[in-house]
Amino acid sequence: MITSAGLTPGTEIGAWRVVSLRGQGSYGAVYRVERVGDEGAGPFALKLALHPLDPRFEREGELLMRLRTPHVPRLHDRGWWMERGTPFPYVVMEWVEGEPLYEWGAKHGLTSRQEMRLLAQVARALEATHEAQGVHRDVKGENVLVRANGEAVLMDFGSSNYQQARTLTQQPPPPGTPQYQSPECQRFQWETRRQLRARYEAQPADDVYALGVTAYRLCTGRYPPELELKQTEEGFEFVSPLWIPPERLARVCPELAELIRQMLQDEPLSRGSAAEVAKALERAAKKAGRQADEPMAQSPIQAAPLGRRWQGIGAWRPALAVTLGMSLVVSVWWLGQHAASGESGEVAGTMRYIGDQDGGPASLADSAMDASVGNGPTEVEQGGVALDVPKKPFPGQHRPPCGKHELEINGGCWARLAEITPPCGAHTYEWKGACYLPMLEPPRPSTSNPP
Repeated sequence: MITSAGLTPGTEIGAWRVVSLRGQGSYGAVYRVERVGDEGAGPFALKLALHPLDPRFEREGELLMRLRTPHVPRLHDRGWWMERGTPFPYVVMEWVEGEPLYEWGAKHGLTSRQEMRLLAQVARALEATHEAQGVHRDVKGENVLVRANGEAVLMDFGSSNYQQARTLTQQPPPPGTPQYQSPECQRFQWETRRQLRARYEAQPADDVYALGVTAYRLCTGRYPPELELKQTEEGFEFVSPLWIPPERLARVCPELAELIRQMLQDEPLSRGSAAEVAKALERAAKKAGRQADEPMAQSPIQAAPLGRRWQGIGAWRPALAVTLGMSLVVSVWWLGQHAASGESGEVAGTMRYIGDQDGGPASLADSAMDASVGNGPTEVEQGGVALDVPKKPFPGQHRPPCGKHELEINGGCWARLAEITPPCGAHTYEWKGACYLPMLEPPRPSTSNPP
């Protein structure tokens, strides 16, 4: 199969000459380029599809062409590169030199006033995107670069969409990084989990919610409490989690704390538009008191991840906390990599699904991931209360026929932990003198280009 990967310096693509490769994702590679015949005008960033005729680049280029704001890279060109008669789409954008938002904040002793100014600039970028009838769909700290002059730029429109654009994602889950997805998006995915062709149509309110998650994590070092799926006699229903104010986890000024809470409202209309949020952040940055100039300095104890880390299936790292009945609380930390989800005492009576980490959104995948355990987890907590395998499978658990390394127990698929013996502890289940882990259906693997 012909691909465009690994172009050497000096390769010419239209009016552009490759200087160096700067990054590569699942669908595209980013090159630092210069304009042929006007080498002093650059540099520029050329994003080239790895696969022929990739329609994502048409969508990204079309939306960027509509945007005129200093907080989004300016589009300079787009076209097709012909490699042995095979067309590869590309877009050429302004080169943005900067640090990812979370890294910048960690290095600079971030204050509430600085955060509000940066967030206001990202909100202005979203305002322009929404006015152009588009949505970004992957707002997060890794997709925001901070220039040396302190200006924020919203990057990576590869997952974006706009009205009347043709459909690219044929099956769930929708584009976007799971921790940043809105409650309405999560509810839609749960309610349509058995409808393979159901598609969630992201709205501007989804971008505002993701900006709220970004703000919360930027100042606290952790994600806000996730939406909870509670078991009832009638089945399962979503409930809002116990709110943990960001000022409990870091020295956040009241104005910023209130705006973060607003952006994370369960009701989309209560979040405000991107323009309203930008205006409120700008006003608060000007009028906030002395506390807004204090470094927020997260507490290392409060911001530390709460779950044990399980390694195994690669890109799938959700965590699942499940309860059965009034007094049984089971925490299953499933392949977590910093999947901190809130205080352990606040998950009683609930079930939570937590998505992949910021490494990338679960979207635009060509095939579902194999859910077999392989060698299984490498770290499991022993001791504590022994929990028997339940009479029925968990929601989302594999059903027979089970995989090569799985065993059918009570209608569900389970993986035996060969090195663990009863008592199995609060993170695993006991059956016939051995310890087991439930095998859950994974979301699609991360496929968006890294920032």
